[in-house]
Amino acid sequence: MKQGLSLRVSQHLALTPQLQQSIRLLQLSTMELAQEVEQMLDDNPFLEVNTEESREDPGLGVVDAPPAGDDEFGNHGSLHDDGPDTDAPATEVEAPDWDGDGSTEMVADDGEWGGDATPRKNGSSDDDVDATELAHGHESLQAHLHRQALSLRLCEEDRCSLQFLIESLNDDGYLEEPLEALAASLSPVDEEQREELVHRFTVALHLLQSLDPTGVGARSLGECLTLQLKAIEAAGDDTPATGAAIRICAQPIDLLARRDVKRLAQVTGESDANVRAAITLITRLEPKPGRRFVDTERNIVVPDVLVTKAGRGGSLKFRVQLNPDVMPRLRVHDVYAGALKAHKGEGHQALQQRLQEARWFIKNIQQRFDTILRVSNAIVERQKNFFVHGELAMRPLVLREIADELGLHESTISRVTTAKYMSTPYGTFELKYFFGSALGTETGGNASSTAVRALIKQFVASESEKKPLSDSQISEMLKEQGIECARRTVAKYREALRIAPANLRKAL
Repeated sequence: MKQGLSLRVSQHLALTPQLQQSIRLLQLSTMELAQEVEQMLDDNPFLEVNTEESREDPGLGVVDAPPAGDDEFGNHGSLHDDGPDTDAPATEVEAPDWDGDGSTEMVADDGEWGGDATPRKNGSSDDDVDATELAHGHESLQAHLHRQALSLRLCEEDRCSLQFLIESLNDDGYLEEPLEALAASLSPVDEEQREELVHRFTVALHLLQSLDPTGVGARSLGECLTLQLKAIEAAGDDTPATGAAIRICAQPIDLLARRDVKRLAQVTGESDANVRAAITLITRLEPKPGRRFVDTERNIVVPDVLVTKAGRGGSLKFRVQLNPDVMPRLRVHDVYAGALKAHKGEGHQALQQRLQEARWFIKNIQQRFDTILRVSNAIVERQKNFFVHGELAMRPLVLREIADELGLHESTISRVTTAKYMSTPYGTFELKYFFGSALGTETGGNASSTAVRALIKQFVASESEKKPLSDSQISEMLKEQGIECARRTVAKYREALRIAPANLRKAL
């Protein structure tokens, strides 16, 4: 075999560490980004929070970004080196001109890009408490139960057993693992000790189920409902429906879920009237006793983009701006950067690398918010009718349209619209909410799937309680509106809206 040398010219795409970091930051949610920033602040000594409250610094309050051209380390600055443009923070999208030719214009606003990082409360005093502070002060289910357990006179073994069961509850207040499995986790070898633990846990379980909230410590939904019904009986508020409800909860829960009155009447020996009254009573119970103790902070959605109305009537426009409360204000530590530039000793190269990492991190965060704002502007421009008339006026929109308009890849638009939220006059929505497939109409146009779902919700809300609409009837009603939507498509949209079938809505 003959050996030889040859030259070949080729091109290939290389993902640099900076580009990889930019892509990763783009797909992070607001909470994940905050965690990433905290981690970087702990790891990189050249990065610090800009505590200056001046509004004159545009963008993220970022200073000391790499200047244009070559910096002192031979790197080229390119991505908004002197901070983002001052016209980037907010734009105004004119509302649809229904009386004119339908033209719109994008008007730049002269606000700052970012602004103060401290939360502001309009019209509120310092004594007001926001939702996050309330969430931090919220008592957990375990703390609530431990506080009640202190009033019980128990021996050391029973007290420890009760505490162990309390800590084994899930967020809904259920004890998911069997007592035998819990005992085996504490004593996997000694069988006699396991039996003793099961006995202790059985006693502790009865104590746990006597605490508030009623139904806590249940091992199934049926047991949870039964505990609450027995508490009603013990309080002297029982009715004939209470006993029937207890017997219903002892049956397979799927019969209750289907509201199969005939079958439940057969297996319980009750009349249809008693079964219906019992089902009505059961629907008033709490299936998740720990619901009110769940940490509400996890349910708080912080919008990344704010859309507000500007003007009235024919001059109505929509102002799109980034939420300043979620934008980190970072800068490179001036003292450390200056000391590194003046003294070139041992470890200088490694410290240079950390300084460059800090600068690229600031630059990538700038680019992340800049991309989110650009995509949000494009969405508001495309969905102007939604911001005026609501979800019934939503138009079909796919990721490719926004990608082509902004000169980005569809995967980039997908990352931007995932776990990013927009606050609108109609509520807070994920950016993906504004995208929907198209359904054909009789006129040859297209209707958004989001608008069709809103129309289905409207039909169901106005239906007769005694004769609810079937999926086929809803499909026919949509055809009367000029929208071609098959019955199975209606069923898919109805399930996505968490609307029960017609037979269950009639029972409800």
